[in-house]
Amino acid sequence: MSFLKNLFGSSSSTKVSLSHSPTQDPTLPKNPNSDSNMIRVFDAYGREMFITRQQWRDNVLLGTIQNNWDDPEKLAGFIIQSLQDNFFDEMIRPAERLLQLEPDAERSTVLLAIVYLKVKRLKDSETVLQQFISKRGESGVVLTNLAKVYAERGNKEQMLQILWRGLELDPNQDNGLGWYEVIHREQGGEATGIEALRRVAEIPGSWRAQLWLARAKLREKDINGAIHLYQKSLAHAGKPVPTDLLMQMSGDLGNAGLLSEILQLAEPQFEPTIHGLQVGNNLVKAHFDLGQFDQARRILDQLFSLKRPDWKVTLGYWDTELAKAHIGNGKMAEQTSLSVTMQLVQGPIWLKPDSAAVDLFETKRSTNMTIAFLGCSAEVSNVSQHIQKQLADAPGRMSRALPLFLAEQMEFRCGVQTHTLVPWIMEPEGSFVLSGVSWRDEDAVRYAKQCEDKSEYIVVTHLITKTAPWKTVLRLVCTTDGHCVGQLSESFNPADPAQAIKQLSYGLLELLGRAADVRQQTAPKNYLVPNGPYFPQYLLRLEQLLAVRCAATGNSQSGFLSGEREIIDGTLELVLDMPMSINIRLLLAQTLLAMKRVRPDILSEFSERILLLQKEKPLTEPAQGTLQRLFDEAFLA
Repeated sequence: MSFLKNLFGSSSSTKVSLSHSPTQDPTLPKNPNSDSNMIRVFDAYGREMFITRQQWRDNVLLGTIQNNWDDPEKLAGFIIQSLQDNFFDEMIRPAERLLQLEPDAERSTVLLAIVYLKVKRLKDSETVLQQFISKRGESGVVLTNLAKVYAERGNKEQMLQILWRGLELDPNQDNGLGWYEVIHREQGGEATGIEALRRVAEIPGSWRAQLWLARAKLREKDINGAIHLYQKSLAHAGKPVPTDLLMQMSGDLGNAGLLSEILQLAEPQFEPTIHGLQVGNNLVKAHFDLGQFDQARRILDQLFSLKRPDWKVTLGYWDTELAKAHIGNGKMAEQTSLSVTMQLVQGPIWLKPDSAAVDLFETKRSTNMTIAFLGCSAEVSNVSQHIQKQLADAPGRMSRALPLFLAEQMEFRCGVQTHTLVPWIMEPEGSFVLSGVSWRDEDAVRYAKQCEDKSEYIVVTHLITKTAPWKTVLRLVCTTDGHCVGQLSESFNPADPAQAIKQLSYGLLELLGRAADVRQQTAPKNYLVPNGPYFPQYLLRLEQLLAVRCAATGNSQSGFLSGEREIIDGTLELVLDMPMSINIRLLLAQTLLAMKRVRPDILSEFSERILLLQKEKPLTEPAQGTLQRLFDEAFLA
């Protein structure tokens, strides 16, 4: 179907985004991408889904086409997409309707001829094409499709004659040129195929044949010859340069190891809104492989700004690779002097004490007691004897998420005030501290006493992650005398920690009750903790909000925070999974507000989705209005 791209643009631009997703079948294969019976779709929030071809046909495609029955532009787009998804019989009536809407148009003629050809109505296909020729004259793409009709009938001589005439009129048809070269290569070998390309290259206005001839020159190690042909191809192609020209040229040069040549020839022609990921991916890779990380990031941000959910995986890959490149080998010079301080999070990380949202969570203060929490330590399998920089990993994230979760639990379930201590490197660059051993009780008490808000107790958590299952150890220490009043431990599967961590929370409530006469109470009705598969996501998003807030302190260098868009995307997905949870929506709002201080340039990419969220899945008042004001603040320029 490559000729469809040549005629009507990239097929991906016609993909349907669903404002209301069909129900996804729970019996789908684990890797639906590899199943030809599955159709990939994206909802209005950018979430990927897979449904069966039958579900797509019955629940989406036919109804969508009927709703656009009188719109030739949209109808043509749906037909093109459906042909690429191999829906041929279903496209007979839509293609016939399109020809009624735009009679004698090349687009509608060719699409109907293709549909007839695919369903073996060869006579009808030929009739449609011949009628166009008699009324409008010959065109390259019409003749190429007429040649396909004769090919199906086995009339090779007439097929080749018509195909050549089509190339004379339009030598840059991807499908026609490729077909012509294959015919000759199969007849006489590689040299005959090259000669066929040279004949096409001599036709005035030809640029695609030069592209294929340049590939042959690269195989022969004739770099200068290839560059000359690429320059001729670019000169003949016009502006904007066709996407497949830049994609093939940059891909072939990359395969030949000619990275600088990619940037010299292709990058000046690159227009993100036109050439998209197909070309942008090759440019990012060329810059990356040359160590030009800032330039790679610039193109990556341009691609992200186009808000294409079907590009998310590829762009996320490069986002991570650039973050790794920033860290390098992770080694720090032996003489490096580290300046460490403690970041302080008061109360639940998503509920600042001065926030208007505090009124949404009616908490009875049973005591004036304050409890501090300190984590950020984990025993891991790959132990280093030196201080190292690294991207956040699962043990590190859990070591920071656990005290944040326990803090909000104690805040709401026993009415105490809480704050969480986060060890933070100020110099040489801002980053989290992950200790390989548990903090000593005396050190934890000392850190707690350095805070302006004094605490009566400090909860120290430590992870042991060398083998599965993981284990967490919790110590409750009195800050007055340094005495450990109790210790708890739980083992858990890191992929399913909900039961163990909630049990740890209940155990801490009992410890506080015995040690400090703290009474348990019912959590506010608006506080909803996710269960099952959503719980580890909740922990992850707590930790990521912490990372964004720390990045916004002003002493973290560019590169500390990575995957900024995934952070927002993932938190939004969690909100959509639990749309009535006020605290999770607050988590999203606070993430956006913190991100505004770090990467204000990316927030506009999410404004439409947040608007849709507030419209389609409103909370009850006063929560809806409170959240809307926070979102408005985040997106206000």
